[in-house]
Amino acid sequence: MRAHRLARRDDALNCGSGGGADTFFGLRVASVFIILIGSMSGALFPVLARRIRWLNVPTAVFDFAKYFGSGVIIATAFIHLLDPAIDELSSDCLDPAWLEYPYALAFALLSIFAIFIVEIVAFRWGSAKLAKLGISHDPHGHAAGGSHAAHGPEMEKNKVVTAPDMDNVDQEKLQSSRDEESAASQQPHLHLHEDHGFVVDSNMTQILGVAILEFGVLLHSLLIGLTLAVDPDFKVLFVVIIFHQTFEGLGVGSRLAYMDLPRKYSYVPILGAMLYGITTPLGVAVGLGVRSSYNPGSTTASIVSGVLDSISAGILIYTGLVELLAHEFLFNKEMINGSNKKLLYAISCMMLGCGLMALLGKWA
Repeated sequence: MRAHRLARRDDALNCGSGGGADTFFGLRVASVFIILIGSMSGALFPVLARRIRWLNVPTAVFDFAKYFGSGVIIATAFIHLLDPAIDELSSDCLDPAWLEYPYALAFALLSIFAIFIVEIVAFRWGSAKLAKLGISHDPHGHAAGGSHAAHGPEMEKNKVVTAPDMDNVDQEKLQSSRDEESAASQQPHLHLHEDHGFVVDSNMTQILGVAILEFGVLLHSLLIGLTLAVDPDFKVLFVVIIFHQTFEGLGVGSRLAYMDLPRKYSYVPILGAMLYGITTPLGVAVGLGVRSSYNPGSTTASIVSGVLDSISAGILIYTGLVELLAHEFLFNKEMINGSNKKLLYAISCMMLGCGLMALLGKWA
């Protein structure tokens, strides 16, 4: 996409519907299936490897995929979405009014707060439902995408509280309270994780968190598929997108793999991985179908792709920084209290994913 934008600046402007490049048509058709294999493999591997026990995939591999994927998602937000959106919404084909305000940044900002409001409303609604059932929980706890990270003041499991002047009646009440808490921990959709206190871990909360992440990724994947189908610098972009989609699929797949859902929702991670896998190939197929009339540099295409890239960037920025970085590191007691070696390894994996994805931004 970057090569396309640079070429557009050097050549005569073509802001109409026009048509994209039609070279290497056979390879463009083959790219549908090649990218499908790469995308599907990246997204499905963590999901299937965690479910199929006889594969004996080491836990370290899952940890690497999880932290590497977090870095990929953050780099995608800034390098592969926000930067192109700024460029697209400042195109010479657009009305000068588009240049009077940083619309790309404004749409990203709007997207961040929209996702924040959706999550907090959903969380408060879930908390109210639990309260009606008489279930107490830590209002600061939050498990996203199956992560066991939590934040805020927490209760320690099976903590015994005594006082010198506590009589037998008070001790019986305290024991009864602890028994009720233990029973509440067995209620569906509420888990009591060791050293993590009560964590609201409802099925819909997990599905919502991953759905938000996947929505942003799918918009991006569809747009790059459309661009690849008609871009004149096809060969370079094709190679880069194979790696791009595989890495990004690994990030999405690692989130899907760690969803802790009951059996009736066991299909959700697989469905999410397959949906990611087909999106870019679908974009390429659509682009090939409309290649005679679709010009990615046209006025309409620049506005549509710029707005969608901005919204997707906001979604992934929020998800990457809040759901991934904050919950996996800052508010995760296992990480905070763990060894320096474990923390350094996790950060190194994340930085590697971020660095590689950012490097791919040089060509795409």
